[in-house]
Amino acid sequence: MTTITKIALGKNGPLVSKLGLGCMRMSSTWGGPITDENESVATIQMALDNGINFLNTGDFYGSGHNELLVGKAIKNRREEAFISVKFGAIFYNGQWIGLDLRPVAIKNFINYSLVRLGIDTIDLYQPCRLDNSVPVEDVIGTIADLIKEGKVRHLGVSEITAEQLRKAHSVHPVSALEIGYSLADRQIEKDLLPTAKELGIGVVAFANTAEGLLTGELKAPLQNNDYRNHFSRFQGENLIKNLEKVEVLKTMAKEKGYSPTQLAIAWVNAHGEHIMPLVSMSRRSRLPENLQAMDIALTDDEIHTLNSHFSVGAMLGSTYLQR
Repeated sequence: MTTITKIALGKNGPLVSKLGLGCMRMSSTWGGPITDENESVATIQMALDNGINFLNTGDFYGSGHNELLVGKAIKNRREEAFISVKFGAIFYNGQWIGLDLRPVAIKNFINYSLVRLGIDTIDLYQPCRLDNSVPVEDVIGTIADLIKEGKVRHLGVSEITAEQLRKAHSVHPVSALEIGYSLADRQIEKDLLPTAKELGIGVVAFANTAEGLLTGELKAPLQNNDYRNHFSRFQGENLIKNLEKVEVLKTMAKEKGYSPTQLAIAWVNAHGEHIMPLVSMSRRSRLPENLQAMDIALTDDEIHTLNSHFSVGAMLGSTYLQR
């Protein structure tokens, strides 16, 4: 099995694996079933065994369940793991009901996270997104204070604009930007990605398969209880037309001897040493395939074909970032 390489997360930043493990799907965040906890723990530990040290969680994933799970998996292996935690989202009965980015709330959130994870310091701490409810300076300034106190090592941000990124970076150096990025979601290429590169900020790219759209396994229509029914991209004719676009990816994958999922990850990985594909998985059986994707070389012609076919706006319906 491939052993993953390490990259610096931002200018003079910490060394992390070029492939990150997203742990969200190991818990019930959107009201879905909780996966097999023992298998999830084994998956995290197997990832660590193969050099994936970047573990991404959130205090609202499963209302704290995910942090407890990660804490269980890294017990006695703390030095092998780089823990990234998002905060700020408020869920009730599996439904998103808003954000709480007040400094007093952030100080409360982190104490609960540290206890659930069973650690003294969080490696990367970040608001899950920013809105206008609290000034950026206050949110970032609070995390900067937590860094001074030793409860946090590095500052991250997630799902923000280029303007917000510049403002955050001016308050305290940002190590990483976590953002959705895939063949089906390329809107950030115009402003946000160039800004991150200019400022020397690492990019943690999630949703590489666009919520499963690029896996080649999705069929229309979705089951009634599928959370993706909330997004217009996965509804009616939009989904049918979008799946037709995915046929090009499926054909190329078959010709190269890989899966569409692997090619989707490889496309993200090919966009620079400062970009880390963040892949969600909750089963050990998924790990070899995702590791192998990091070794796939796409030719210039193949990248041109994919970029042309999946141009900005090519996929119908609202995107993950617009939900």
